Amino acid sequence: MAAAALPLHAQQTQSKPRPEDTEIWTPVPKVVTPGAANATPPSDAIVLFDGRNLNEWVSANDGSPAKWTVANGVMTVNKPSGDSETKRRFTDYQLHIEWKIPSDITGKGQERGNSGVYLAMTDSGGYELQVMDSYENPTYVNGQAASMYKQYPPLVNAARKPGEWQTYDVVWTAPKFNTDGSVKSPAYVTAFWNGVLVQNHVPLKGFTLYIGKPFYRAHGAAPILLQAHGDPSAPISYRNIWVRSLEAGS
Repeated sequence: MAAAALPLHAQQTQSKPRPEDTEIWTPVPKVVTPGAANATPPSDAIVLFDGRNLNEWVSANDGSPAKWTVANGVMTVNKPSGDSETKRRFTDYQLHIEWKIPSDITGKGQERGNSGVYLAMTDSGGYELQVMDSYENPTYVNGQAASMYKQYPPLVNAARKPGEWQTYDVVWTAPKFNTDGSVKSPAYVTAFWNGVLVQNHVPLKGFTLYIGKPFYRAHGAAPILLQAHGDPSAPISYRNIWVRSLEAGS
């Protein structure tokens, strides 16, 4: 006997994706204590922020000058103005960036200092390295700090306390595409968080998505984007941002 078909509303309920479908909660990365930071830009670095101005940045909304706050050598997210992205476009590179969660941060889970470093942001989507408070702040592990959001949890949790500066050092290998738009080779990410390896040459599955499965769409060089997340917690700050091109012949 053939099985009875589900009512239409039940089929729709079953097939509709939810954010929770792509959240992973276990195993939880073990906690390690990071060492001291030392981050002077190398001689061949392109300095994207040296504490003085936002000349290398624009608003991701419309390409106008970036409107985040600069004071005391630090750039701080201005949430109403939206995301900021680099004027320059990159393919393969090494990135250094420092960030800080406010010491008086409130909230919990994803609503606790949420931001993100999009290692390449295209018209079709981007690839997010998560930024948020993960010091004694549980959330789904592929959404905590240093995760490749909704794809790879960090190998360990190397978080410093809110109010302390943290560092990401990233090696980004851009995806390569065939002439028909199919993937020739995926994007790869190696990342260190406060000097501790947290992503070990992981192959990305496509663009970062909050809901649903990641996918690729062919693109070329792209800007680096810093996210102004809409959560209600206090905005985070960035400093000492530089990049080294790893393209052949650079």
